[in-house]
Amino acid sequence: MNAYILSVLLGIVEGLTEFLPVSSTAHLRITEALMKIPMDDAYWKMYTIVIQLGAILALCLLFLGRIVEFIRTFPGGENGERTWWNHPISLTLIAFGFTSVPALLLHKWSERNLGSITAMAWALVIGGVVMWIIDAWSVRYEASTLDVEQMSLPQAIWIGICQTLSAVFPGTSRSMSTIAAGQIVGLTRPAALEFSFLLSIPTMIAATVWDLLKELHPSKALLAEGASTHVVMNTENWIILLIGFAVSFIVALGVVEWFLYWVRKHGLVIFALYRIIVGGVLLLFGARLFAG
Repeated sequence: MNAYILSVLLGIVEGLTEFLPVSSTAHLRITEALMKIPMDDAYWKMYTIVIQLGAILALCLLFLGRIVEFIRTFPGGENGERTWWNHPISLTLIAFGFTSVPALLLHKWSERNLGSITAMAWALVIGGVVMWIIDAWSVRYEASTLDVEQMSLPQAIWIGICQTLSAVFPGTSRSMSTIAAGQIVGLTRPAALEFSFLLSIPTMIAATVWDLLKELHPSKALLAEGASTHVVMNTENWIILLIGFAVSFIVALGVVEWFLYWVRKHGLVIFALYRIIVGGVLLLFGARLFAG
């Protein structure tokens, strides 16, 4: 396949799946296998990391007004009832800390033991079942936290810990783990979704920069044993990379807005069902797909 068309396709996949609770990692791996992209190729490994930045930029743009509002009201909040410890900015950073430290410590173990397509397939299926059960359970009870301004420190810590699952178990999905965790501790769907997006910003930036450092400067990256060789860029490679980045950005802009609307109206069952189906297909045919 033409490399430019392939870049458009991968950008679409990244933009579509990064913020939906279906695992962008799994979908990029599947697409790369179908398109016969060598997964140990240094350039394409770097490419799949960089196009995530397009999706991150889209999220930052969509939430810019909200972020500016939080900065303006820090630390007291809109009604003066917040503190340094429970303002939305503080809660986001605290949750990020409870995510990043365990994820960093367990990163190499996860890559070594849970990077297989079988493990990813089971993460999709189990995550889908868990999300379905939690979403169905949560609508039977009145949520105690209607928006992120009402969140507490223990809620943020719990969500941060649960997001670690997505870093340790590829195929789990950051959105799935944070939204489900928020619903368990009494957040409404919209509140859980908004905090999931807010937490995604520092988490994705840190993860992307770390992975990119390992690919571009493996000798300087801590704990980067076995990292790929230095990537040499030429004009064509830059164009391919920019295409994927731009497509990911544009698609993510539309997906986030649509996802916010869908979750408010319909919930998460359709995504849970989709995860179970995709995971089941991978369990049946994944070994053949990735062997080819």
